[in-house]
Amino acid sequence: MFVDEVDIYVKAGDGGNGCLSFHREKFVPYGGPDGGDGGRGGHVILRVNSQLSTLIDLRYQARYQAEGGGNGRGRNQTGKNGEDLIVPVPPGTMVKDVASGELLADLANANDEFIAAEGGQGGRGNARFKTSTNRAPRYHQPGREGEERSLHLELKLLADVGIIGLPNVGKSTLISRISAARPKIADYPFTTLTPNLGVVSASNYRSFVVVDIPGLIEGASLGAGLGFQFLRHIERTRMFVHVIDLSSLSDRDPVQDFQTITSELAHYDPDLLARRQIVAANKIDALDDETRLLTLRKFCEQEGMTCYPISAVTGEGLGDLLQGITRVLFPDEA
Repeated sequence: MFVDEVDIYVKAGDGGNGCLSFHREKFVPYGGPDGGDGGRGGHVILRVNSQLSTLIDLRYQARYQAEGGGNGRGRNQTGKNGEDLIVPVPPGTMVKDVASGELLADLANANDEFIAAEGGQGGRGNARFKTSTNRAPRYHQPGREGEERSLHLELKLLADVGIIGLPNVGKSTLISRISAARPKIADYPFTTLTPNLGVVSASNYRSFVVVDIPGLIEGASLGAGLGFQFLRHIERTRMFVHVIDLSSLSDRDPVQDFQTITSELAHYDPDLLARRQIVAANKIDALDDETRLLTLRKFCEQEGMTCYPISAVTGEGLGDLLQGITRVLFPDEA
């Protein structure tokens, strides 16, 4: 199951109480105060684990509480600090405060971490309050309560290339051919219900990550179909591969298909249209009318985009497509 949004509650450990104690030892009269400080409560820390790609574990355990600090003891012994609680999250996790909606952290890189709740400070023992005029203080501090809050975690997958297009145009087949990803593939719309990530090995020992976004349709920005539920996962991509169905079995206009998707992108976030786009004209193995390809190519030239005729099923043209993607991502090697 793919989970990209979840609410959790975090509670840091309370600080330990300071100790009220006086030194007692034979032949040592008036030993004085020797109460130690309490230990700090444990923090709740969100830390990126690059092996994770979903927030599903946090859905089934939504409450996290760190260990409290130990109380101070006599003989000036400080209480033990509470152990920090580490909560692993996938790269690309955004942390927001539920009450205010404020963005608290954007955990994008491996081993990034954020203290979601700070442990309470330990109270001071009575030894801390000894002065020249108060040599036997009978006051000590209680530990402070640890921070607690409700958080909303939102995952935006980190990928270099976003594969976009209408349902059933061959996006899942394409990602399965160019990477080790194995998405569900079938001949009906909305086969893919969750984003799929894949790593592609390019030339010169380079590699990049692609994400297959579940099919969009006209009106997605208004909630039609899958809506724009998964569009957040292409916000971090550096470029788009727009897959168009060119097969003669399709009764849709390829240019209109392209314009439909770009219109939905513009409604979601106009800045997305500034990303580099290339067009993958798919299913040329089932193309009987060459004018469909010629029309799409002419349109792409007018828009300043490169069109790559491919067949994700047979593998035809995939080499040229990958080279085109590599030239965009790694222009220094072009």
